[in-house]
Amino acid sequence: MNALINKKVNFQDLGIKDYQPSWDYQEELLKQNLDIKIHNREHPENLKETNNHLLFVEHPHVYTLGKSGHESNLLANENKLKEIQATYVKVNRGGDITYHGFGQIVGYPILDLENFYTDIHRYMRDLEEVIIRTIAEYGLKGERSPGETGVWFDVGKPYARKICALGVKASRWVTIHGFALNVNTDMRYFDYIIPCGISDKQVTSMKRELETEVDYEEVKEKIKKHFADVFGCELFYK
Repeated sequence: MNALINKKVNFQDLGIKDYQPSWDYQEELLKQNLDIKIHNREHPENLKETNNHLLFVEHPHVYTLGKSGHESNLLANENKLKEIQATYVKVNRGGDITYHGFGQIVGYPILDLENFYTDIHRYMRDLEEVIIRTIAEYGLKGERSPGETGVWFDVGKPYARKICALGVKASRWVTIHGFALNVNTDMRYFDYIIPCGISDKQVTSMKRELETEVDYEEVKEKIKKHFADVFGCELFYK
């Protein structure tokens, strides 16, 4: 754990932003923290706090493949990707293939877990808990699925379906990547992949479950509230 504990989290809503520059920005924030850690190791007499961030973003249509994923889980060829105006990016997070697009809230916490706890599994469960509490406010009962990440409905039943995907990477306990919650997402885009490499499970959205359009900005506010509660942190805005 850090000698100087900082539980303040800088919140930024990036709006609509392409995947690659969003990833580059995460890497930049990660490097800033890694540089501070190196400084603190070399200069224990002049310690600096590491920084925590929570980014929200809405990506234009993109399929991302994690480092443990299989390209065969992308069912669309290059021509089909052009036709549906989607891009394809290989990324350095864990997990397999997923989709990001309009109507989906993507959250990227860049947290130094040495300000909180050094347990990546607990971190994943806490991210799931944030989403479970958020969707519960809409009467939706999210669950965890044993051996799988994310937030699900009707686990253990033939019609089990995932509403929120998770994929993270940590370097010296600093996290990047995060979660993707389907709010008003166009679910047709999932037809072109085997989501997360799991062929026998479905995906869903809040709109599909509630059978009505959901207030996207309101959901963001609820995620922020539950994030602060679950992580015991204070969100602030630069």
